Amino acid sequence: MRSDNVTKGVERAPNRSLFYAMGYTKEEIERPLIGVVSAHSEIVPGHMHLDKIAEAVKAGVRLAGGTPIMIPAIGVCDGIAMGHIGMKYSLASRELIADSVETMTIAHQLDGLVLIPNCDKIVPGMVMAAVRMNIPAVVCSGGPMLAGSFDGEEISLSKMFEAVGSYKAGLISECQLSECEHGACPSCGSCAGMYTANSMNCLCESLGIALPGNGTIPAVVSGRIALAKHAGMAIMNLVEKDIKARDIINEKSIRNALACDMALGCSSNSVLHLLAIANEAGVDLNLNLFNEMSEKVPNLCHLAPAGPTHMQDLNNAGGVPAVQAELAKKGLIDLSLITATGKTVGENIKGAYIKDTKAIRPIDNPYSETGGIQILWGNIAKDGCVVKRSAVAPEMLCHKGPARVFNSEEEAIKAIYNSKIVDGDVVVIRYEGPKGGPGMREMLNPTSALAGMKLDKTVALITDGRFSGASRGASIGHVCPEAAEGGVIGLVEEGDIISIDIPNASITLEVSDEELAKRRENYTAPKPNITNGWLGRYSKLVSTASKGAVMKSYDEI
Repeated sequence: MRSDNVTKGVERAPNRSLFYAMGYTKEEIERPLIGVVSAHSEIVPGHMHLDKIAEAVKAGVRLAGGTPIMIPAIGVCDGIAMGHIGMKYSLASRELIADSVETMTIAHQLDGLVLIPNCDKIVPGMVMAAVRMNIPAVVCSGGPMLAGSFDGEEISLSKMFEAVGSYKAGLISECQLSECEHGACPSCGSCAGMYTANSMNCLCESLGIALPGNGTIPAVVSGRIALAKHAGMAIMNLVEKDIKARDIINEKSIRNALACDMALGCSSNSVLHLLAIANEAGVDLNLNLFNEMSEKVPNLCHLAPAGPTHMQDLNNAGGVPAVQAELAKKGLIDLSLITATGKTVGENIKGAYIKDTKAIRPIDNPYSETGGIQILWGNIAKDGCVVKRSAVAPEMLCHKGPARVFNSEEEAIKAIYNSKIVDGDVVVIRYEGPKGGPGMREMLNPTSALAGMKLDKTVALITDGRFSGASRGASIGHVCPEAAEGGVIGLVEEGDIISIDIPNASITLEVSDEELAKRRENYTAPKPNITNGWLGRYSKLVSTASKGAVMKSYDEI
């Protein structure tokens, strides 16, 4: 056992004395030491209840003969950080989380981990650490929030952001905005749509690193506590059988995750995070594979913001296992892979079926024959860019219009709120990439404002930043190379025509190579907006979004 390095032998008597200082008994330190890494805090709705989840996990560990040791982790609430400087810290915090989990685990020689995240970057950050260290690990998230209500309809956070645009456009009153504000987020948990947090918690199931139900059992349902206890018991089984993170997360299971990503209609941020997880697992994952999977995996779910259903509906319809069972009918997932249950994917989903076709469509009657994510290529994105195809209105799958160019999110949102954007425009927001932002901010405020003003079916938006899973419409992000690294998006001028063809994976700036060469002669990319503190260091060390915006390796620095 790894923990023998701190608990066994005469030489470790000083180490043991420090365990006794904390009240551990001899019996406890002779058992496997399991890190219970909890991102509990009082600033994230998805995390406010994780102390309860952690206690349930610890009970499960003890039931199975281990010693649980709680360790804290940080977590940014993307919703609260949205629309200001705070969002620059969100994606970057993924690296801090991965590094801190690695630090605490190796420094204290823990034998296994139960990872308790819930929101956005916390999930992939913890998974990245587990795969990097390659030790037994199980993810047990806090579960999704219940849907809220407004004007007689179920809603979630995306509608709240869109309501601001509706208010600015005079479509709703201040009283209606307040009613929406108080009804959108009714409980603890990760926001109720297929946003980034729920996307990643579902993908942890499809990767096999989490137990069935991890992505969909609501935060407030007692089954979530039972799931946490089972996660505590499962880690002891993995430790006993020496099943490590890379035994579960590998090239084949990442393909399974991509298939589920396409079927579920996950957040475009899942591209960044799967690339980052694959990087830690030593798997060569590139953007071409996303399109390959999208071509053959149909889209079965239209959860908010793509449609009216929410995570509780997906759970009631059979959850991720039901989706996997549909994909298995056409051989689109590998059923032989080992998972955190100690069983194979096939064993886990045996008997799973769709219980409500409003939330999960049968594979023979999908929303579309192609998947929810599409990678686009062209002269403005030579290294690719990403769109959540399943959340784009049919009339916007192909679009051509004049560029409206902004060098920051703030400039763009001001123009949108002041009705400076009109039907047909292509809003371009640059210098918001991993390096240039720095931190690759989410553009939920601009996309939601456009949707709230009823412009999401006539206006496109492209950026070297990224989007929240709550964004909908022709929102094209992760443009690479980014402007701060000399990308063509930095050369776009007001009025240039941009053509978007999502079905054919194409995006083109209709400017000649000769003209672009002239513009480049006079072009100097500005410095990142923040150069001090750790975010300044991040700007120097972060890689491109096409590689997952991970930190550069030792050999690349």
